[in-house]
Amino acid sequence: MSQGDHENEQEQMIDKPKKRRSPVVKVALWLLVILVVLGVASYIFLTRNEVETDDAYTTGRKVAIAPHVNGYVTQLLVNDNQFVHKGDLLVTIDDRDYQASLDKARADVSQAMANIQAYKLMAEVARKNYPGQLLTAQGNLSAAKAELFRSETDYKRQHLVARAATSQQDIDYARAALDSARAHVLQAQGQLDQAEPVQANIGNADTRVSQGDATLKSAQAELKQAELNMEWTQVRAPNDGWISQRNVERGNFVQAGQQMFSIVEPEVWVVANYKETQLAHMRPGQKVDLEIDAYPQLKLKGHIDSLQLGSGESFSTFPPENATGNFVKTVQRIPVKILIDSGLDPHVPLALGLSVVPTVYTR
Repeated sequence: MSQGDHENEQEQMIDKPKKRRSPVVKVALWLLVILVVLGVASYIFLTRNEVETDDAYTTGRKVAIAPHVNGYVTQLLVNDNQFVHKGDLLVTIDDRDYQASLDKARADVSQAMANIQAYKLMAEVARKNYPGQLLTAQGNLSAAKAELFRSETDYKRQHLVARAATSQQDIDYARAALDSARAHVLQAQGQLDQAEPVQANIGNADTRVSQGDATLKSAQAELKQAELNMEWTQVRAPNDGWISQRNVERGNFVQAGQQMFSIVEPEVWVVANYKETQLAHMRPGQKVDLEIDAYPQLKLKGHIDSLQLGSGESFSTFPPENATGNFVKTVQRIPVKILIDSGLDPHVPLALGLSVVPTVYTR
């Protein structure tokens, strides 16, 4: 192609009018922009009262099951993830030692009851005997004093009569009778001294009754403890739920307080850790939509039960000391308890710790 032809072609291109954009396209573009703006504005307007977080999990009650007594496991009647009902027998512990203790405790109670009955009878007898013994001692002393008076009179008479009217033997007899009478008086006086503390002696008998009563109560307490120990050899379910974290086998030796497994109760709720900047309009009772990652087909409805009065860090073992060192402000999260009202499938129980996305409607 010659230079002249090339120049002519360029001139034709310059002279060719520019192609103009169709008005329909412009209108469509503007409509698209308007629709996007309206969509964004509508979404913001419609969701302005919805507060959502992905830091939420299912939780519930986990009851640790531990024996009250020591012993070897003779029966293990549950397996992992088995559902049990309240009162079901779960584990039995060898009860032979506890049966022997129970038998001994029952015997001790019987012995204590027999003793206290005997003490009561002795106290009744004491109320009669001790006053009677006092009267007897008083009478014996009076009789001994009378005998002493007679012996003294006889002895004096033996010394007042003429020597020819008596004999040495009679004088010796009178002397011996006088000494015996004096001894009888001393003996009677001693018996009277022993018999005089009537009330003290009766009180001593009553004290034995009180001691026997205390012994009986102690034996009854030991019997109650033995009965409890015997009952505790059978570990039963305190509530309905699923067996979890089982770490005991038949034949194991377990100690009191040692956790054997846990029971997860059927009731499940959600704990959502919302940022503190999301809590301004949250109140107990507000409706919540719940999405479970594991079961997206479940459409759960719930409501806010309560807001924890403290962040997670404030309840940690080592809470932060913001007054020391350099301070960096971080957004705190507050646990919010959400109860599930509807949407649960009885055939699909929720495990603890499942991820949840709750949406709270603050209006």
